[in-house]
Order: sequence, then structure tokens, then C-alpha cells
Amino acid sequence: MLPRTLKLIVITFLMSAILSGCNTTRGFGEDVQHLGGSIAHAASK
Repeated sequence: MLPRTLKLIVITFLMSAILSGCNTTRGFGEDVQHLGGSIAHAASK
């Protein structure tokens, strides 16, 4: 299970991505893909 702090960071990032102007489904998909890449990069360190 993820630590509470990491959950809050992920939720905050997702909410900011949604609210920052990805007005299309494609834009949202790209944001989610970028988030996945960021998480994978952070996990590999």
C-alpha cells in the first residue's frame, strides 16, 4: 500500500492536470501517460 504522502502527491498532480486545461480526452490521456512516465522514472531511482 502506498504511503499517505505519496497518495496525496499523486492526487494533487492529477487534479492539477485536470484543472489546468486539458479540455479534450486526448489531452487528458497524454497527461495521464506523462504521469505514468514520471512515476516510473521516480520508481527506478
